[in-house]
Amino acid sequence: MLEISSLRDLPQDFVSLAVAIGKFDGIHVGHRQLIHELVEFCQEANLVPAVISFDRHPNQTLKPAEVPGELLTKERKAQILEALGIEVLVSLPFDADMASRSAMEFASAELSRGVQMVFVGEGFRFGSRGAGSIEDLRSFGPQLGFRVREVAPVQIGDRVVSSTLIRELIQTGKVSAASLLLGRDHEIVGTIEHGRKLGRTIGFPTANFSRSSIGLLPQDGVYAGWLIADGVRYPAAHSVGTNDSVGEVPRLIESHVIGRDDLDLYDKECTALIHAQIRPWAKFDSLDALIAQINDDVLAAREILESIDA
Repeated sequence: MLEISSLRDLPQDFVSLAVAIGKFDGIHVGHRQLIHELVEFCQEANLVPAVISFDRHPNQTLKPAEVPGELLTKERKAQILEALGIEVLVSLPFDADMASRSAMEFASAELSRGVQMVFVGEGFRFGSRGAGSIEDLRSFGPQLGFRVREVAPVQIGDRVVSSTLIRELIQTGKVSAASLLLGRDHEIVGTIEHGRKLGRTIGFPTANFSRSSIGLLPQDGVYAGWLIADGVRYPAAHSVGTNDSVGEVPRLIESHVIGRDDLDLYDKECTALIHAQIRPWAKFDSLDALIAQINDDVLAAREILESIDA
């Protein structure tokens, strides 16, 4: 897949495209439906399927105090889009200049190079302060050489699938429901660092993800899932909660690889896949009570994961 920062970076002799525009910050089932329609159209029309997105969430420029938790790393976003059939990914730099562009300026700059069809989700807005509508986009089409197709959202029950809804589910511990809407398990990616090694002293060594890990942390509690290291997926019990020894960002994720105490994961980039909540956070009166509960948690995680593999 070709990754560029503007369609203007395409080679002069590049073939025509159809593009989907959006943040695609979760690549959930609604995004997948839009991309599926794009790719299917391109196969019929002999066009190259492309996605125009942004190199950061717009709030990082517009509202720095209101940046939502990340659902994917940039690398995973690109991997998933490529797996879905996208051949060109345009990651526009969402800086002050981008934020100030009018709808027409955006369309003229980003959609005038070889674009024959534009796919957008229902209610799509663009341009400075979101002033541009789908009707505006359609009105620019004849001049710039493209048509527009609006794709209806995916609904589960009476709720429209959105990244906002998925974040809400993750933050309230409903990670199984979030997985259904994502079409995959939520993931957290980070480097494993040295911790206090308390888990090892009680028979449950953990891989401690760094505070700079990327991925929205779920509600404090214990979760069944997997840990991926060096391309190998291990069954794991993940603990999310407060580490009293860390002052800056106290909420952390620690992963216990079930049945293994011989792995050296320090300084490796690993991925925690969060599949199901086992229990919410709880405080224990004694170390013995904590150890007994951890035994139960690991057993519950093992049973959940073995039922999936079966």
